[in-house]
Amino acid sequence: MKKIVIIGSGFSSLSAACYLAKAGFDVHVYEKNATVGGRARQLKKDGFTFDIGPSWYWMPDIFEKFFNDFQKKTADYYKLDKLSPAYKIFFTDDVITIGDSMDKICEEFERIETGSAKHLRNFIKKAQDNYDIAINKIVLRPGLSPLELVTKDTVLRVDQFFKTISQEVRRKFSNPKLISTLEFPVLFLGAKPSKTPSFYSFMNFADFGLGTWHPEGGMYEIIKAMRSLAEELGVKINTNSPAEQIQVTNGLTTGIVVHGETVNADIVLSGADYHHSETLLEERYRQYSENYWDKKTYAPSSLLFYVGFDKKLNNIEHHNLFFDTDFEKHAEEIYDEPVWPSEPLFYANFPSITDGSMAPKNCETGFFLIPIAPNLEDTQELRQQYFDIIMDRFEKRTQQDVKNNIIFKESFCVNDFIDEYNSYKGNAYGMANTLTQTAFLRPGLKSKKVENMYFTGQLTVPGPGVPPSLISGKLVSDLIIKNTRK
Repeated sequence: MKKIVIIGSGFSSLSAACYLAKAGFDVHVYEKNATVGGRARQLKKDGFTFDIGPSWYWMPDIFEKFFNDFQKKTADYYKLDKLSPAYKIFFTDDVITIGDSMDKICEEFERIETGSAKHLRNFIKKAQDNYDIAINKIVLRPGLSPLELVTKDTVLRVDQFFKTISQEVRRKFSNPKLISTLEFPVLFLGAKPSKTPSFYSFMNFADFGLGTWHPEGGMYEIIKAMRSLAEELGVKINTNSPAEQIQVTNGLTTGIVVHGETVNADIVLSGADYHHSETLLEERYRQYSENYWDKKTYAPSSLLFYVGFDKKLNNIEHHNLFFDTDFEKHAEEIYDEPVWPSEPLFYANFPSITDGSMAPKNCETGFFLIPIAPNLEDTQELRQQYFDIIMDRFEKRTQQDVKNNIIFKESFCVNDFIDEYNSYKGNAYGMANTLTQTAFLRPGLKSKKVENMYFTGQLTVPGPGVPPSLISGKLVSDLIIKNTRK
């Protein structure tokens, strides 16, 4: 039985661990932090529960397929609730509510722009077709060759790889609020809508067509489920165990060093930050130079606040987007000329509205996120400055006073992403899915310089996000199984 050591315990690592254990490998996971989950960790304080990282449950079919591969289902581990409404978007002069069905969403679009409902249904039908092709065909390929993208379906849609989401949306919709609403989902892919191929409209189907869900107890319930499944399959998980070096002898990986001790292995798989993982190798064994990494386009970093309120809040939903400032300007300040945003958009999540277990009685759990450029200066003074900015706007837009009801707040930003996750430049979501960073153009799952060295996660294929990370774990495990059995 070949021994595989996996560095990191995020979604992609746990996914790979399960598939590899099922295939008969002896799998050992080494996580630097005290708990598993990578960026999907949990904070519990004074009766409040926060998901530190991912907070949106989209593409429920991907999670179901993962557990089905082990003759399980999500319901064996956690209960899902479909959010109704899915979320609210606050503008300066209006609030758009995204319902839990296409009929409700079309009604809301029609309220904003007469005639837009028909265009929306056509747009989402096209997005659904793209979703089927992307999820069932393209993303299940390991990014080894450009030919993976050449299929009958993609050839018929080749123009969608050279047009952008922004162009596609603006061709049919003129109202700026609806444009922002339709461009929002691709932000999960980590790039400006004007830089993201229109084929990625499949994210709009994930949003409007499949809906937004909440696992009772929070997103960390998925990590707990995956850990339980992994251990049931025989995976050994070690926390507080940072990898200090990846050992290579004559071009073949032989294991890792943890706490100064060698852990021997036949195969090493890293689900940690790809750039960091390569720094654990001698320079001659690294595939990509510092110049390569520096020139890539990264998804944003984030300034996050975890806030406990001593009362229930009004006029909000579980998920809330505050687009009451200039969408384009904030995007430019993330991607074009990176600076701290002058007037930031932000996101606010209150899971206790849906799930009473996540806050004490008559209290509210609040998670606030400001997307920012990676690698910015990060100080406590800046964090406080931006907390004050968004809380002033939050009070104004939701028409309530909340600052005096804050029991505590904790923050997480660029420095923490670097310290906690070894994240390159402190990015939060990995490498953006632009045209030149798609599929085979992303860093590879298999090392070109070290035999039996593999990578998984959001810097490789298929890209950023929780469902893609689950798929990345499957792709790399399939590749390892195939190469081992040659």
